[in-house]
Amino acid sequence: MPRVPLPRLRLRTARRLTGSLDTLTEYLRQETTGGKLLLAATAAALLWANLAGGSYEAVWQTDVAFGPAWLHLDLPLAGWVADGLLAIFFFVAGLEVKRELTVGELAGWRAAALPIAAAAGGMVLPAVVALAASRGAAAGGGAWAIPVATDIAFALGVLALAGSALPSGVRILLLSMAVIDDLGAITLIAILFTQHLSLAWLAGAALLCAGYWWAQRRRAPGWLLVPLALAVWVCLHASGVHATVAGIALGLLTPVRPAAGEAQARGEMLERRLHPLSAGIVVPLFALAAAGIPLTSIPQAVTDPVAHGIVAGLLIGKTLGILGGTWLAVRTRAGALPDGVGWADVLPVAVLGGIGYTVSLLVTELALPDPASQSHAATAVQAGSLAAAEIAILLLRRRSRQH
Repeated sequence: MPRVPLPRLRLRTARRLTGSLDTLTEYLRQETTGGKLLLAATAAALLWANLAGGSYEAVWQTDVAFGPAWLHLDLPLAGWVADGLLAIFFFVAGLEVKRELTVGELAGWRAAALPIAAAAGGMVLPAVVALAASRGAAAGGGAWAIPVATDIAFALGVLALAGSALPSGVRILLLSMAVIDDLGAITLIAILFTQHLSLAWLAGAALLCAGYWWAQRRRAPGWLLVPLALAVWVCLHASGVHATVAGIALGLLTPVRPAAGEAQARGEMLERRLHPLSAGIVVPLFALAAAGIPLTSIPQAVTDPVAHGIVAGLLIGKTLGILGGTWLAVRTRAGALPDGVGWADVLPVAVLGGIGYTVSLLVTELALPDPASQSHAATAVQAGSLAAAEIAILLLRRRSRQH
């Protein structure tokens, strides 16, 4: 057998590795992939927490500190995932919001009015239903905000899996509604869960955000932008504002129109590069850190009024809120349904909005400091989200057969 020269062998190996990475990246970009990985991470977390619960808590509660104490970067490992890595998820969401509102399907007031109204209804009514179903118990600590969010990756994954035969306008409606919903959810997080606000650190974050915006306008290289983004995150974390707000803020400050001589806008390039990381690693890792609830807590969750409010908010409040907001926008002629989309298509979209999951679990950790209450609420989030997904799959398949 002839010997292959070493340089040629290295070149072949590099090409194979590059091809494998490209294949993996494209797989992670598929909308069904994020939902599958999220479910797999949830199953792994449940198995880990119930078969070796001591090690689950020990790993995720391990303190990890960076830098001097005045930076306040002493967090448990689960905190680094929720505060740090999840900022990447919100950065991608911010890019999606800006792209849709600037050059996408939501460009223009009339185009944006419908998903804005749907998202508003899908946030207000779940909070009201949660308060009513919990008999006021969800008012404490801001637990009423737990069912207001929609998980983009999970919801789009279910739609791609069961509703691929539906008009493209259905996906546009769900995506636009979900990204606006996430913007509202992160705003609620910033307002409700900010304690001991430091104006000096907040001012520093604002100045750094201005520097990031200026650097983007000047098309500065990545070696300057990445440290700026990290500095914004550190300042917001030290200010008392939840650090994930840095992600959405920087996403909104990133240009989504190509400059002269550019084939692709910075925002589009970053969204394409970071989406596989967000959907394939960040969100599943957060689920692994947050979804590990002991099954022994289920009987207590069944009798917990806050858990009742969360499930009712996700299943009833989300569905009626999104349907009501959409109907109001169409009725007042502020907006119109996308081409080819009928009211029978809006119903499964409204039910998909009840898949709260990622952001709902994050709000659960912020609103309920007591571990037992967190466990009950997380159980309710998982139960409500999975029920919404199953109902939506039935509706989508039935609707697909009619097309």
